[in-house]
Parts: sequence; C-alpha cells; structure tokens
Amino acid sequence: MTTLLEVKQLASQRAGRVLFSQLSFTLAAGEVLHVEGENGAGKSTLLRSLVGLVQLRSGTIQFFPDHNEHAEDWRQYTLFMGHKAAVKAELTALENVRLQAQLGGVNDVDAWQLLEHVGLLGLEDLPAGQLSAGQQRRIALTRLWYSKAPLWILDEPFTSLDTRGIQLLQQRFAEHTAAGGAIIMTSHQPLTWQSAQLQHLRIEGGEL
Repeated sequence: MTTLLEVKQLASQRAGRVLFSQLSFTLAAGEVLHVEGENGAGKSTLLRSLVGLVQLRSGTIQFFPDHNEHAEDWRQYTLFMGHKAAVKAELTALENVRLQAQLGGVNDVDAWQLLEHVGLLGLEDLPAGQLSAGQQRRIALTRLWYSKAPLWILDEPFTSLDTRGIQLLQQRFAEHTAAGGAIIMTSHQPLTWQSAQLQHLRIEGGEL
C-alpha cells in the first residue's frame, strides 16, 4: 500500500518530563491510526508536532514518501484540525462554513447542503456563539466533506458530539479511507466501525 506518513524515533519533552520517545510508525492509504492515552500523556503534542506546531527533541517525519510531488508541499495535501472547534462566535453558521472553505482555498462549496448534512439546517443564520458546543463542532467538521487532502490529522474530533454526530463522523471516516485516504486521530471515544486497517497507538506517561 502507498505510504502517506512515515515517523521514526520521535521524542518530545515538556517541562522536563518526557512525553514520548523512540516513537515510530507508518500510515498507509486506507488506514486509521487511533492515538490513545490519558489526559496529559502527549497525544495532542504528537499531532501538533507532526504538523510543525510543536518542536520535537529528536526524530524524523516524512510526508508522502511514495509521492515525491506531494512531499515538498505536504501541507497542501494534509488537513489538520485541533481539539477546539475554531469557529468565529460573531459569524453565523453559514458565514463560518463559507469562511472555512475560503481559507482552505475552496470556493465552490454548497454551504447550505453541508449544514443540512451535519444537521444544522434551520440554524444557519444564528451566530455561532449562540449555538451549543456540539453544534459549533459540527460547523468545524463540515471541512471533512469537501476536503481533498488525502491525509487527515484530527485531534479529538468527537468532542461535544452526540451519538448521531459520532455515527455520522465515523461514516465519513469510512468513506475517506475507502477512497484511499488515511487518518491519524486522538479520541477518548472508542471507534465503533469495524476496519481491518484500524491501528492503535497508546502513549503512557513517556512510554509506548
């Protein structure tokens, strides 16, 4: 299978404490890597390190080693979403979806259809700040329905979602991987869909 991400011997330290060391893995097309661990174990640090937001002590990260045309401009082919919804409270749901798409370089999204798909039709004209945390999360997650990036790096995507929202999101994950995409994600929520390509990586207080 085509490798989309190759990580070798990563080490990270915070406030004098080793979060993880000698961490190595590969992620191929069609695979999901579920990073697990207690709060503070270093899960978010790992994901942020992969996209250059946190400096590592050591190790190497290679994006798209089997696609040289993608490797140099890997950000164009990678979607990173942090654990916060990152929507603008003063903008409406509709305006937030359009802004997200514009910032991502996508100008042809049907914002109404996306909001309908994630269950927010009828709330499109309300400021996001008046919506629940779960509804704000759904606004942010609309990106997953138009993103063309083959590699998704997602930090706690299920946060604040209800049962239906979790099921909808896992269905989208299954569609993405079936089309040759790959996902690395953190979550305290167990993944309920069965996939032969599902891997687990647990970080335990500086040990793997």
